[in-house]
Amino acid sequence: MDRLSPQGYLGIHLTTSLLFLIAISWLFGGIAEDVVNGDPIIFIDKNIVEWLHERTTPGMSTLMQLITDLGSGYWVAGVSVLTAIILWWKRCWYRLLALVLVVPGGMVMAIILKIAFHRSRPSFNDSMMIFQGYSFPSGHTMAATLLYGVLAVFAVTALKSWRWRVLTVISVMVMILLVGFSRMYLSAHYLSDVLGATAAGLAWLVLCITAVDTLRRYRDHPG
Repeated sequence: MDRLSPQGYLGIHLTTSLLFLIAISWLFGGIAEDVVNGDPIIFIDKNIVEWLHERTTPGMSTLMQLITDLGSGYWVAGVSVLTAIILWWKRCWYRLLALVLVVPGGMVMAIILKIAFHRSRPSFNDSMMIFQGYSFPSGHTMAATLLYGVLAVFAVTALKSWRWRVLTVISVMVMILLVGFSRMYLSAHYLSDVLGATAAGLAWLVLCITAVDTLRRYRDHPG
């Protein structure tokens, strides 16, 4: 119990992380349960995606496609590899380990979740774009949550000014929200797909960051 106390070497940081992990995992579980059981969120999903579909325009769809690419596999892989090279060059081994666990590991989890829930995507006869694969959770939204989330953690720990830290967090939140909204606008996903992906991505991010930080603290202060 001493190690979980504020005076322990893990202290309040680990305790807070674990509580947040439990809370965000509970949120994902609630969303997933609603999707499986066909609870009211399903009707909200359909109403929102139908409302957006009726108001799509070619110009807005082009803009949303550009935004949605910020969560695409090619973009996320490219940014991740570039970041990994920089971290390797600077010998930031713990951050490199965190990046490898968060992004590739999280995307593997996203694939497993999609297969497990095998939810069909929104379908419209006059859709301008056709998407393959399952719907829940949103892969693009989860990828954005994982990549920009871990980059935000790196930035926040490196920045000394609270103003820049807050600006970084807000910017990342807006970017993730935009990617999620673009997926709904393009009729690729439902709201619950986006919310579930964000929750799952945050849970995995917190788990990996906490594990790496715990390893670092243990190796720096063994025993």
